Amino acid sequence: MTYASRLIAGTLSVLVITVVVLVIGVDRSLRNDLEGEARTALEREAALVRDALPTDSVMWSGAIRQAAASTGLRVTVIDSSGRVRAESDVVEAEIGRIENHASRPEFAAALAGRTGADRRVSATIGTRFMYVAVPGGPGAVRVARNLEQIEQIVRRAQRPVAVAGLVALLLGIPLSILAARRFARPLVEIAQSARRIAQGEPPQFPFSGIPDIDRLTGDLRSMNQQLVERFDTLRRKQSETAAIVDSMIEGVLSSDSRGRITTANPAARRLLGYGEHDQLPELPLLVRGREAREAVLKVLDGIPVSDKEIQFGDRTYLLNARPLPAGGAVVVLHDLTHLRRLETVRRDFVANVSHELKTPLTAISGYTETLIAERPEPEIERRFLETILSNARRMQRLVDDQLDLSRIESGAWSPSPEQVAVEPAAREAWALAIPRSERTSPEQGRLGRPGDLPRFEVEVAPGADFLAADPDAIRQIFRNLFENAIRHTPPSGSITVLARVDDGGIRLTVADTGTGIPSEHLPRVFERFYRVDPSRSREQGGTGLGLAIVKHLVESHGGRAWAESGLGQGTSIHTFWPNPAARPSV
Repeated sequence: MTYASRLIAGTLSVLVITVVVLVIGVDRSLRNDLEGEARTALEREAALVRDALPTDSVMWSGAIRQAAASTGLRVTVIDSSGRVRAESDVVEAEIGRIENHASRPEFAAALAGRTGADRRVSATIGTRFMYVAVPGGPGAVRVARNLEQIEQIVRRAQRPVAVAGLVALLLGIPLSILAARRFARPLVEIAQSARRIAQGEPPQFPFSGIPDIDRLTGDLRSMNQQLVERFDTLRRKQSETAAIVDSMIEGVLSSDSRGRITTANPAARRLLGYGEHDQLPELPLLVRGREAREAVLKVLDGIPVSDKEIQFGDRTYLLNARPLPAGGAVVVLHDLTHLRRLETVRRDFVANVSHELKTPLTAISGYTETLIAERPEPEIERRFLETILSNARRMQRLVDDQLDLSRIESGAWSPSPEQVAVEPAAREAWALAIPRSERTSPEQGRLGRPGDLPRFEVEVAPGADFLAADPDAIRQIFRNLFENAIRHTPPSGSITVLARVDDGGIRLTVADTGTGIPSEHLPRVFERFYRVDPSRSREQGGTGLGLAIVKHLVESHGGRAWAESGLGQGTSIHTFWPNPAARPSV
């Protein structure tokens, strides 16, 4: 039932009860007033009959009948023992059969010396009377009046009162409906506004003209304004917190007391191998590895975990976790894989550089000590000095290549692209690669003539004769690739530069017919100091940095480098350049 219906029903109930109470009250009040007046009149009449009662008892019946006839009342005389001595409504022969009236309330009071009254149905004639008895005569004199007249007067009075009540009820029904609707409408609208506030929708506040309701509306409007401001503040802080968490490079996870994930920032999904919209399992099942799971179960039990280094497959993470006050936990994962890899690279770099420098330093030191200790023949002395010079140049190349690689990796160098003609750049780099290789051949010691070098060819496809690149970078890439190819290709072999259009860019390939690289070594040939055959490479003067420099120079232009080879099948180093240059107009 709606509030308006309840208000109407309540108002009508009050109105009906009021009309009923009014009718009953008027009935009783009128009845009491009439009966009070009747009793007073009966007391006067009883006193008059008592005073007019003859002294001779034989004449009492005639006297009371005469009094009854003149007043229309019933008159009774009893003696002090309660025996009826005269009765106006009973023939004299039947008076002796009337029961004793001493126990009647009005006679009992009169025999006690005071006026008595009572209302009851007469046991003698079966009609409702009002009895009033006064002391006197042989004992007491009683007069009685039939109350039927009073009942008729009351019934006549009840009819207009009932009609008036009915009219009031008929008038009150529409008025109560109007009033209920007037009062209920703003309250219903206020309730609707409260529901809209709870649902997060903009409310509409009514104006009723009723001060109390309008004060309530004003308080609700003020409360809504405060809620809007507080929610805006909370949403702003939540958005700021979410933005901070989402922008963190650390993975952040939070869960409830049952381990169900409630928050997972993009870094956490990426670190754990889940997509943006993937459903995440519970926290103990989300992390893999015994140590990680033990740490998670520990924090879900309310014990914080700090700086716990754990392994997820081939990756290393630093885990910090704290229990939440309401249950659950927040877990932060920091990826240490790159840091550990850098530490490994640093250690390997120090070890490799030390090892690479040790060989030429040992040679320089040994030959120098020999020259100092004794004076060899001029030919031997010259050979010793050439060996010292060769190892010194080898150390210089190692330092130069390392400085170049560090400069590229640190971002201190950036390419300045120009239109570079592929074939002239390749032939220029080939000419520079011959002296830098110290004319060393895998089969022979020193080259006495250019014919001892592998055959060199350049094949440029149409549309691939120019590309946008830094000229110095192109020359250094070609020179490093040529030096590698010369060291591993016999004079009977060939080294070919291929240029062709590929997937919107240009692919440059340096292919040789040398010894080749086993397939298991291909993924690592671009690492620093990595050699397929370390002893042979060192004997031939390589620094182990050439392909690493090539890879970084190509990637700095937005391209990529990769190798294809097989043992005994030669090697092809491919570089892809995504920005071919337009051929200059002549």
